[in-house]
Amino acid sequence: MTISSIQVCRPRYRLLSAGQIDRIHTATLQLLETVGVSIRHQGARDMLAGAGCRVRNDKTVLIPAQLVADAIQSAPSEVVIYNRLGEKALHLEGRRIHFGPGTDLARVCDLDTGRLRTSTLKDVQAAVRIADALPEIDFIASYVIPNDSPPHLLYLDAFKVQLEHSTKPILFTAAGLEDIRSITEMAVAVAGSRDNLRRKPFVIHYSEPLSPLVHNTGAVEKLLFSADHHIPVIYTPGIMSGATGPVTLAGALVMGNAEALSGLVIHQLRSKGAPIISGIGMAVMDMARSTCIYGCPESRLILSACADLYHHYGVPVWGTAGVTDANCLDLQAGMEWGDSLLLNAMAGVNLIHDVGYMGQGLVGHPAALVVCDEIISYTRRMMRGFILDDAHVDLDAIGRVGAGGSFLSTRQTARLFKSEHWYPNLCNRDSVGAWQKNGSQDMAARAVEKARDILRIPPVEAIEASLQKELDNIRSRAEKS
Repeated sequence: MTISSIQVCRPRYRLLSAGQIDRIHTATLQLLETVGVSIRHQGARDMLAGAGCRVRNDKTVLIPAQLVADAIQSAPSEVVIYNRLGEKALHLEGRRIHFGPGTDLARVCDLDTGRLRTSTLKDVQAAVRIADALPEIDFIASYVIPNDSPPHLLYLDAFKVQLEHSTKPILFTAAGLEDIRSITEMAVAVAGSRDNLRRKPFVIHYSEPLSPLVHNTGAVEKLLFSADHHIPVIYTPGIMSGATGPVTLAGALVMGNAEALSGLVIHQLRSKGAPIISGIGMAVMDMARSTCIYGCPESRLILSACADLYHHYGVPVWGTAGVTDANCLDLQAGMEWGDSLLLNAMAGVNLIHDVGYMGQGLVGHPAALVVCDEIISYTRRMMRGFILDDAHVDLDAIGRVGAGGSFLSTRQTARLFKSEHWYPNLCNRDSVGAWQKNGSQDMAARAVEKARDILRIPPVEAIEASLQKELDNIRSRAEKS
């Protein structure tokens, strides 16, 4: 028996059938045409009215199906993000997957004391340095909020620190229009010109509508600014099922899709072909505790369905994974991080963020990034699958060893063991005796130690002195204004 061609056996996960996608899309169009969305931005309402939408006196806009179809058609099917060295780093299309942290945790577990405290600008720097050093983290974000910065400079200070300590692509948020202007000014300074930034963007802006079915002024201003300047933007709802969205997953999916697609319409009407990454984010309300739950299976189902929808649309898709509701590095955290990362990867989510999130999206831990980096490495090995061809089956090699023999000393083993088998950086593979001799550490303790080791290395300044002065001046102007 021979295998005539090389085949790669990879895991793949699809939740929705073609008929189910059609049903969800049809319900979404009906919702947009009959219920509509509230748009609190006058310019966006006027633009939509001019394109054929009905605008009611209460600022509700009814969007016809053809506008949605046009927006899906004009949105790019791939978005390429570069690093600051001008090298391609993220290729957002099809089922390609990329991982990185989020932007807005307000508390952090102190790496030295183990206690929870309010996060600071130093914690942003620590997270950036750790994420920059971890090989499986494809892009960086502030991870935590610098609560010691002036309130109107939180996001600008966080962005500046990221520029100063990493060359990886940056996912950023902004409080409002003035914020995103100053952040873009810094990005242009680093890129050398607006044209350079447009040709090789190394930043992605993240903004959200307000569920249920509201596009508030600030979110739309940032969406339009991104469209005007071709800043790649993620514009996706953050629904809490049972509170700001329907308790049924089907209802939440349709409503979230209406919010996302109406944002896509606004964005593409403003600038046809401008880069955008879309999708639907959903958590659930725990009715017994009144908490917003990130690590639940319902979120995984919605994000899997969302991936199927946006693969069908041909629009790059965003999602959250590496998230847990645990408040410390425990078994729950590992379970929820692992399940979410593997399922998002198998669903083909292009940009996977919030890696290392804890405590219902409120708590960070530097070692959480280290643990998730290991899980992502494991996940990527799973997604690589295995090669099925004559050379890898190699019946001759099996025959040469024969019954009762050993493959340990064969040339095939020496040649292929590194490519066929995954080797961890953090997981334990020592025997019980060796593990005890080495201190009986668990994975959490090893992750804490690795995070400390990274931070012991003197920080690399990623910005030249002349450029550093320009960034400082932009920050000073923003502080005064």
